[in-house]
Amino acid sequence: MPGTTYTPELLEELKILCLFNLNTTQEGIKVHSSAAPEAIAATRRLHDKGLITQDDGGYLTSLGLDGARHAQDLLGILLPANVTS
Repeated sequence: MPGTTYTPELLEELKILCLFNLNTTQEGIKVHSSAAPEAIAATRRLHDKGLITQDDGGYLTSLGLDGARHAQDLLGILLPANVTS
């Protein structure tokens, strides 16, 4: 996929995936109708892609769990580290 870029839509989907608590499969999310339209649309797309169980959030599917882990790992890599000396 060289040359592929992150579109605003993909970035919104990554933001939603980063909201999930990866320490438990028993905790989902709910994107309310009062949320930003971009977040609502991203959540629906993630559901359409089979990553989450409901079009307004719900739980991660097994594919979604993999995706959320990768998204959160990447975010951890890219964020500046708190370096103390």
